[in-house]
Amino acid sequence: MRKVRPLTVHHLNELLLICSLVLLVAVVAVRVSTRSGLPTLLIYLGIGVAIGQDGIGVVFQDAELTQVLGYAALVVILAEGGLGTKWREIKPALPLAAVLSTVGVAVSVGVTAAAAHYLVRLDWRQALIIGAVVSSTDAAAVFSVLRKVPLPTRLTGTLEAESGFNDAPVVILVVAFSAQGPIDSWYVLLGEIAMELAIGAVVGLAIGWLGAYGLRHVALPASGLYPIAVMAIAVIAYAGGALAHGSGFLAVYLASLILGNAKLPHWPATRGFAEGLGWIAQIGMFVLLGLLVTPHELGDDIWPAIGVGLALTAVARPASVLVSTLPFPVSWRERTLLSWAGLRGAVPIVLATIPVVSNVPESRRVFNIVFVLVIVYTLVQGPTLPWLARRLRLGEEEAAADLGIESAPLERLRGHLLSVSIPKDSKMHGVEVGELRLPTGAAVTLVVRDGKSFVPQPSTALRRGDELLVVATDPVRDAAEERLRAVGRGGKLAGWLGTSGR
Repeated sequence: MRKVRPLTVHHLNELLLICSLVLLVAVVAVRVSTRSGLPTLLIYLGIGVAIGQDGIGVVFQDAELTQVLGYAALVVILAEGGLGTKWREIKPALPLAAVLSTVGVAVSVGVTAAAAHYLVRLDWRQALIIGAVVSSTDAAAVFSVLRKVPLPTRLTGTLEAESGFNDAPVVILVVAFSAQGPIDSWYVLLGEIAMELAIGAVVGLAIGWLGAYGLRHVALPASGLYPIAVMAIAVIAYAGGALAHGSGFLAVYLASLILGNAKLPHWPATRGFAEGLGWIAQIGMFVLLGLLVTPHELGDDIWPAIGVGLALTAVARPASVLVSTLPFPVSWRERTLLSWAGLRGAVPIVLATIPVVSNVPESRRVFNIVFVLVIVYTLVQGPTLPWLARRLRLGEEEAAADLGIESAPLERLRGHLLSVSIPKDSKMHGVEVGELRLPTGAAVTLVVRDGKSFVPQPSTALRRGDELLVVATDPVRDAAEERLRAVGRGGKLAGWLGTSGR
């Protein structure tokens, strides 16, 4: 029996040094990708490939460990995406996103599987696995790209909600197709998907609501505990949904969506903490996937991957969008953009490890095809999406920047301190303190301007870059924040112009 060497302090130091250097290189790579337009996921994958056996020489072939860590990273990425998604933007898009995530996925799986079977000559089981794996749009890719493209909120909401929802049915399909024995009938799969989605939705909504209620009514002793509590609640939602035999991915996204729109205390700090964890999850997942792949084995699978990807991009995705949007008033320009914006990323590569772990025949070839497909079509779709949006005239002018409002509860005094930052594009610039018309029980007590603080008068005009300290009693806390946001978007006449602060 081979003895396993214990992990010494020296080995730990070496491991910490390597991980820190990889993180630092990845952070610098974000700057490079921003200037060059190259998607960051490709740089992270490249780092993993460079470290791997065809590069520096690190041999890593543990698909099962990659799958486990990939699932953990996806939980964090979905949580970060849900926390950053605004309910008012995705609410009108939920019906269309739900259809795209179910009916659209079914159409995409069927068309892509047929292409893989007839073009690449794969067995139907492997073809169905590829069809299911690549039918999931990647939440990390969608969240990162769309927030740089000023699209109409309806389209942004649809794509973000779709990427958050469609992981759940796709995971169920991939696991079913990768199981030993005959594949279940379509109506059995449909029933399993419906049941798991329903359980995941109930668990996610319940845990999200309970978590938001608790955090709003319990004053924690340190502001740094709020971000930890929020992420813990999101992970509990995933674990609870999975243990209840439901969709943990749907549960974590819905729970995070509720938490992200619940006006929690110290929200900017929580948002920054979640974003940092999301970056770490993306970096770790992509580097690990780059380590797992063996580049010299990809040569024979390049053209099959390009063929399957062409069928997916030019036929399967447009067909799924067309079928899904038929019941909705969607223009041809919006359909075109939705068809091209089906961005893939790490999710398909992580899902491609499921058949490898399950020992499905030719599963390593399936993994290689998916890997090449994601790289090639990410290079094609990601950088061209902003260009296509402009050509279709679907770009949207940037709205007035929203206020940064941080809340700290004063439990004994039954009140809240609201720290308000006025960005440079806010329409609150020039508004006098008295013109804010805050509800009775709320008042601006301090203004910080150019590093100096003073107590404002009703006639004090606010300026860009000001930071305000607003005290509000418990009953009017929400109304005060809503009014501040409304003035930030619509100016002093926000109420008359119908501008909402919700």
